[in-house]
Amino acid sequence: MSPADTPALNRSREIPATTQSGYVMLLVSLALVAAAGWMFIVGVVMPDDPEGLMAIGAIVTGFLGLFILTGFYMINPNEAAAIQLFGAYKGTDRNEGLRWVLPWLGKTKIAVRANNVISQTIKVNDARGNPIEMAAQVVWRVTDTAQALFDVDDYREFVTAQMEAAVRAIGSRYPYDDIEHLEITLRGNHEEVGVELRAALIERLSVAGITVDECGLTHLAYAPEIAGAMLRRQQAEAVISARKKLVEGAVTMVEMALTQLSEKNVVELDDERKAAMVSNLMVVLCGERDTQPVVNAGSLY
Repeated sequence: MSPADTPALNRSREIPATTQSGYVMLLVSLALVAAAGWMFIVGVVMPDDPEGLMAIGAIVTGFLGLFILTGFYMINPNEAAAIQLFGAYKGTDRNEGLRWVLPWLGKTKIAVRANNVISQTIKVNDARGNPIEMAAQVVWRVTDTAQALFDVDDYREFVTAQMEAAVRAIGSRYPYDDIEHLEITLRGNHEEVGVELRAALIERLSVAGITVDECGLTHLAYAPEIAGAMLRRQQAEAVISARKKLVEGAVTMVEMALTQLSEKNVVELDDERKAAMVSNLMVVLCGERDTQPVVNAGSLY
């Protein structure tokens, strides 16, 4: 079962948390502490307060002011805080700056900025069974803090594991190379492979509330044990392809030469002479070495 097939009832969903501006609550706290100090001083110097009401009020007011101070926390840019009440998720605060909640509410901070990760080089068998080495670079970020914190054990390790799984899946789906360029390959179609890799990663990481902004292969090569043999095969295929193009071009040029000689009545050639001319032209056009012309000083026949 893939991560996308996980039952939706088991997934958390991010909701906004009910929090207060820390700057407002800081003013309230300072005002209470100042009021407590004033009440204490008045209670000490006031002779007609035998029951100590002012002193009791100062203690209560000062305690409230200090109690408010325990609920402050900071949120940096591109950061969020998941609020919990005795383990129960109560929402996520994404407002940066000084914030405040009731002191008995727990706060778990999580970064929602972009992260860049380069996977380790892994060995994969491509679509033709050839062992190859692959590594990928992924830019990801948290989009749902509740899923990232509560639906997976460690979302960073989860990203690393799913990167390796996605790279293996994509690597085994396509061949490393195709000399005739008739199918999508890992080496020749970086953009198509990158798009498919990103789609696969987004699907795998959705269970953790993570999306992928960009990804691509950073390392792609044959495994060392077959690298030499595959290099020789590539060289042979390249030579065959080049000679095929060379022969096709030579045949076209010979055909054009014979047609123009016939149409312009430059010379009349029988089948035997045409065959000899074709042979000579093919040698000149397809030979790897420079040819040496032979000058016939006699008659044509």
